[in-house]
Amino acid sequence: MAQPEEDQGLAAWLRLTLIPGIGRESQRKLLKAFGLPERIFSAGRVAVEAVLGAKAEPFFAAADAKAAQIEAALLWAKQPGNRILTLADADYPQQLLHIPDPPTLLYARGNLAVLSRPALSIVGSRNATPQGLKTARDFAATLARSGWNIVSGLALGIDAAAHQGALEANGTTLAVVGTGVDRLYPARHKALAQQILEHGAILSEFPLGTPAIAENFPRRNRIISGLSQGVLIVEAALGSGSLITARLAGEQGREVFAIPGSIHSPVSRGCHRLIRQGAKLVETAEDILEELGGSQTPGALPPTARPISRPGAQRLPQPIPAPRTEPAALPPEVTPQEAEILQNLGHDPTTLDELALRTGLATEALLALLMDLELAGRIANLPGNRYQRL
Repeated sequence: MAQPEEDQGLAAWLRLTLIPGIGRESQRKLLKAFGLPERIFSAGRVAVEAVLGAKAEPFFAAADAKAAQIEAALLWAKQPGNRILTLADADYPQQLLHIPDPPTLLYARGNLAVLSRPALSIVGSRNATPQGLKTARDFAATLARSGWNIVSGLALGIDAAAHQGALEANGTTLAVVGTGVDRLYPARHKALAQQILEHGAILSEFPLGTPAIAENFPRRNRIISGLSQGVLIVEAALGSGSLITARLAGEQGREVFAIPGSIHSPVSRGCHRLIRQGAKLVETAEDILEELGGSQTPGALPPTARPISRPGAQRLPQPIPAPRTEPAALPPEVTPQEAEILQNLGHDPTTLDELALRTGLATEALLALLMDLELAGRIANLPGNRYQRL
């Protein structure tokens, strides 16, 4: 059976992006030379060879090899809440058209109206400290209340906290993932992803079914930064992928913000390096609002763009437990209870009451363990009944 004209056009875009060995640069060359993908595939071998050179042979050899995958994607796009956006689509995010390497296709789920809202990205360490998680949630909540769409990557740590903060503020949030948009990674974020779909969207440039592959995550970072007017780094070690996002943001002409932390904290060193390189040091969300021109008018979503109702979904976002981080490597003489305290203490001064809330330990037991850690030289007892990890 012949495909409808609309499906034929989208099928040609899918076909172009699914040819092995034809990357985004080659795709853009072909689109620049011939216009729409249908014209690429109707052009003769000589014309295509003039554009691709040696890559023309694999282009013709594999051009028809993905028919089943294309058909599955077309069926997926017909389901409520699903969409495949092409570079020629009016709903394609305009911000991405101005970056050097825009994705040819975007697979999207959820409420696409958020794509037209002013956005700010918040990213950081997967192994964030408790203070870092709280900071990310608080900044995201304040910015979301001011009308900014919060963009992040649905990863453990700071990313999840940023999405959570926006949801808790009844704002909107957008997750850009490094897998197929039909794959959930990490799996523990199932509840978070469901709430994002109700109050925002999930995007990916990777074909449906793409699993979690390490090399894909740095690649998706250019989309996170490209969608936003600025990028906030909350915590980042020197080897953090968040620093890639910050570098890409700078190359794309976006503002880069970083929150300073303790000089003793490994997850603050990346932020400190960014600040030395010219990132704007921020202490409050108001610092960012002032730099970017203040609050945006959130406004109500138009009726046709309201989130799609899904069975069993909750209309109001509920608090999501903050993701637990794995404790850093500790000497074998540290007991499990002491390791739990060190994990929850972080590297910034923390009060006894706050530490008791984080650990769930009774005050007397906590004080005894803190004394042992202090005698071992692992923590410092500061004025005001505060403690800091050394």
